[in-house]
Amino acid sequence: MEDKYNQLHLERYSKELANVLCDRHFASHDIINGPQLLHFVPVKQVNLFVIKELLLKWNQEMANLRSPYFDFENEDVKEALLNFMNVLSRKIKMKRNAFEPLLQKAIYDTFLVVLAPAATLEDKFLRVQDEITLPKLQENLKYIDLNKSLFAGFIETLSSSSRDRDYIVSRFKLYLNAHQGERTTIEHLTGQFNALLPLSAEELVKPNAAPAPSPEAKPTPAAPVEEVDIVAPIDMAQREASIVTPPAPATIKPTDLNERFKAAERPTLNENFKKAASASLADAHTNQKIDSLKNAISINQRFSFINELFEGDNLTYYQAIQSLDAMTDPDQASRFVTHDLAGKYDWSKKQDHVNKLLRLIERKFA
Repeated sequence: MEDKYNQLHLERYSKELANVLCDRHFASHDIINGPQLLHFVPVKQVNLFVIKELLLKWNQEMANLRSPYFDFENEDVKEALLNFMNVLSRKIKMKRNAFEPLLQKAIYDTFLVVLAPAATLEDKFLRVQDEITLPKLQENLKYIDLNKSLFAGFIETLSSSSRDRDYIVSRFKLYLNAHQGERTTIEHLTGQFNALLPLSAEELVKPNAAPAPSPEAKPTPAAPVEEVDIVAPIDMAQREASIVTPPAPATIKPTDLNERFKAAERPTLNENFKKAASASLADAHTNQKIDSLKNAISINQRFSFINELFEGDNLTYYQAIQSLDAMTDPDQASRFVTHDLAGKYDWSKKQDHVNKLLRLIERKFA
């Protein structure tokens, strides 16, 4: 079972702590290097996640180097690239504007290891893999410090045929329920962070919060062969006692086919930008005017924009947001997004993310 946590407070705390730590370091240093990075934060997990993010950045840049004119599968080329990476890993050098976002995300992700370990499994073990194999899963353990025995123990229960992401995640949730006593407590983790910037477990955990709406149920994938049982089987009497008859579904009036297609149509980027804000109470917070895009964009949204809209280029993202914040005319800002940036980065298939950015711009000029 995963804890319900205050995401907004966690984002703010991660941002404030990253800012405080960077203020201390960069007050006397122009850059941060590899040796400093390894011990930058007393909480080891934060440093490991920063290093892992750097590795992901490296892999993205190496992918961009590939061209149809050279054989990147040649063993000599692979060895040269590996040697190149080893040299670069000893020459890490980052300025504050590049390092602080990585640190902020690493702090946030460190809390998720304890608060939402299943999300950590998806993000740090499964999502980064083109192909899921046991050796690759085990290799990712070197970037885990908190709950390491929990993740390692679970991976040992998998067979070499475990390739389905949904199945692995659902199996891990069962494993968590059976090994609750092995998990690091949020009180222990907040105690470590409290020494850096005041924080209590009560500020993060929401014991009385309403549970998030359950996603639509998916059929459970077939179990791979030769896997170790995670929990003891439940006898039939227990199963029958636990079954609750669901209420009859509400009758839904069928919709005309043309109306359904009309409802599915999406407005263009310009139309979306010009659409008036909703006046409902539920949207009151979302429709509030903002003074700065940079400060209004949450950490999750920021990394979503960087990865989905700016091809993982952190510097380009910041330059674009800085340009938008400097603009005083909403039409100019709209054209910059829908023509300049959208044309440059081919956002034709990224409309959901573009719409979110346009909505923020709309709030800025409200």
